[in-house]
Amino acid sequence: MVQKITPCLWFEKDCEEGVNFYVSLFNSAPKSKGGSRVVSMQKYPENIPNPPWPKEVSGKVITAIFELEGQRFMALDGGPGVFPKGGVVSLLIECETQEEVDHFWDKFITGGGKESQCGWLSDKYGFGWQVTPKILGELLSDPDKEKSGRVMQAMLKMKKIIIADLEKASQG
Repeated sequence: MVQKITPCLWFEKDCEEGVNFYVSLFNSAPKSKGGSRVVSMQKYPENIPNPPWPKEVSGKVITAIFELEGQRFMALDGGPGVFPKGGVVSLLIECETQEEVDHFWDKFITGGGKESQCGWLSDKYGFGWQVTPKILGELLSDPDKEKSGRVMQAMLKMKKIIIADLEKASQG
């Protein structure tokens, strides 16, 4: 199936670094099949007389196309202050194991990321991510409302989601 919509991540700087970080992060994840890659990178041309962009960006990446686990993204180094970073869009990573949750959570937080509640965080580039174990949705959907309620209460107390704590809450 051809992907019709490609999310674009607007970097204020460090586009190339960010793309390489994401590809490396997903390829090094537990059980990764190496399905993440840089497809292409376009750089600001050098040696253009009177370019319409600042001289210090010549030779830097302006756009990149990359894939994370088969999902295609575009990245743009559009410069600072054009669009404010906002939490209105985030990227969800559905994890199978606690090892996967720990891998993504720890790598995103290291070097400037910020923890939030209930599996949400922002990385060092300011993008929002949800690092969520697949079992969370299953436990929250339990037809036993007491069980699902206990799971919800446990999750609301967490920053990084801990699967064992969710299962313990479900069991009562």
